[in-house]
Amino acid sequence: MSTRVSVPIITVDGPSGSGKGTICRLLAQSLGWHLLDSGALYRLTAVAARHHGISLDDEESLEVVAAHLDVQFLAGSADDVKIVLEGEEVTDTIRTEAVGADASVVAAMPSVRQALLQRQRDFVAAPGLIADGRDMGTVIFPEACLKVYLDASAEERGSRRYKQLISKGLSASLEDIVLDLKARDARDMNRSVSPLKPALDAVILDTTKMTIEEVLMVVLDEAKHKGLR
Repeated sequence: MSTRVSVPIITVDGPSGSGKGTICRLLAQSLGWHLLDSGALYRLTAVAARHHGISLDDEESLEVVAAHLDVQFLAGSADDVKIVLEGEEVTDTIRTEAVGADASVVAAMPSVRQALLQRQRDFVAAPGLIADGRDMGTVIFPEACLKVYLDASAEERGSRRYKQLISKGLSASLEDIVLDLKARDARDMNRSVSPLKPALDAVILDTTKMTIEEVLMVVLDEAKHKGLR
């Protein structure tokens, strides 16, 4: 516990498509800190379960999968990380809409969340940690120096995701993406354990009409006020 307290942590929570991933990567680069993409762990659990023929309603088996994930996060380009699951690179696979929906189902299970709790906390290391997720500031790192909650309308988040998929040459339906985001939001916000919500002391930003640069500037300014840069 003393190590966690002595290492500064910035948490960034929010729903899918709110810009968490991009902002966290930019923050980590700017500050020279480590990065935890907690959502990747739930996505990896879902992919591993599918690989082993485990149903997403089999909570007991999913808990075992989560507790024994054979995963490596390998430094890639300046703004990305190569993810290897059981010897297979799954960097792009875990970012699909289907896996995101599966991850939302898996993340609602209390035993799975408990199995991944310590694994997430083990990412804390000097000089600091940027933690990206949905319960980083409320549950995983309540002692964080700075807590940020990013939000945006489902329509705007859907538009961002649609453009992202199209830019990668993937087919997508904007209407379906927005409907999926709303369903995912409802699941994440209403689950019994660690529901998606801002920490009481979080800086809340509605990014609907903000650029990534504007969001980053606000967060870096908040970090400066906290003496973190």
